[in-house]
Amino acid sequence: MSAPPHEARPTGPGRALPDTQQGMRRRNLARVMHAVSAEGPLSRAAVASHIGLTRAAVSTLVDELIRTGLLEELGPERPGRVGRPGSALAVSGRGPAGIGGEIGVDHLAVCAVDLRGEVRARAVRHGTNRGRAPEPVLRELTGLVRRVVADGEREGLWPAGLAVAVPGLVGRDARTVVRAPNLDWHDVDLSTLLPGEFPLTVDNEANFGGLAELWLGAETPRDFLHVSAEIGIGAALVVDGSLLRGTRGFAGELGHVPVHPDGPDCVCGSRGCLEQYAGEEAVLRAAGLELGEDRVGLLARRAADGDERVRRALREAGTALGVALTGALNLLDPEAVVLGGALAGLAPWLLPSLESELAHRTAGPPCPVSVSRLGPEGPLLGAAHSVVRAVLDDPAGIAGWR
Repeated sequence: MSAPPHEARPTGPGRALPDTQQGMRRRNLARVMHAVSAEGPLSRAAVASHIGLTRAAVSTLVDELIRTGLLEELGPERPGRVGRPGSALAVSGRGPAGIGGEIGVDHLAVCAVDLRGEVRARAVRHGTNRGRAPEPVLRELTGLVRRVVADGEREGLWPAGLAVAVPGLVGRDARTVVRAPNLDWHDVDLSTLLPGEFPLTVDNEANFGGLAELWLGAETPRDFLHVSAEIGIGAALVVDGSLLRGTRGFAGELGHVPVHPDGPDCVCGSRGCLEQYAGEEAVLRAAGLELGEDRVGLLARRAADGDERVRRALREAGTALGVALTGALNLLDPEAVVLGGALAGLAPWLLPSLESELAHRTAGPPCPVSVSRLGPEGPLLGAAHSVVRAVLDDPAGIAGWR
């Protein structure tokens, strides 16, 4: 994991640090954690060089982080360095972990990620959530969370917080699903229905997917538009390493940008939205295929086998996506577009028509389009990593919270 502390909403134990001596100590603890997380294993001397503090100051900070179980010593550094070898420091593989959850239209998923960024436990339940009341869905999600927490505890991990990705609009309180059209949920406060044993944050799945791309993508720039899709289509705009959320936190609803104003009715109440042309179900209908669990896999297999009706449906979806993206690119001018979610698995057949639309419609030079290596895992990983990064941003706060 790399990159400096992020601007994200309060997640897990993280919070603003006061400009006092105590606040400075906590900020320096965070600097040590981020240095070792991004560049480690490192000696104390190397950490001091990275963050610009004295070796004595760093040694005191490191000792505190070792006592709290956030760092561990691996033994002498590798041979070949000049001078007396120091003890190599690494982020601990035990202790606090980020719990990520995802509520999809047709699945629930939970995972635990340790401070090293490794997924240590996972649980998934397939089955539709559309039209179901929130209470039974969240009871099932709670069961998955507890199973993952128990699996993590057997490996020496404990939950630092829970972050949940949802396919809808989330209020500024980071807990209320204001509207999720594909679930038919309105004004659902997840904090009253999920376990209160640890801090909770809720966010739109595209936002968590965009953050995952920022944090985990090997060559992702700090300014990009991340587009993800399942049944619906969402987007996250990252500007200088931070999410652009909008006044109410609702930015990124690309799926409800009208492509054809007189087109079919959409679940959002409008007509001709992008989702009605490029969402998974829309593409399946255009391809003449039945709905099933592995929708993306089915489309990809048929397209790879040369099914012309499927390929035509994907070309048309790419065209619609290009039309919708044109407005966003002309307005926002991002450095790149990253396709994630289901779109990543269908990129070979979507990209030609999508890029053709962008080339003809954008005012400036064509914006490069890349495919996320995270695919549909992005939102879940982004949720779990948001908790991990909150620990890195304020490691002193985790001990105080627990």
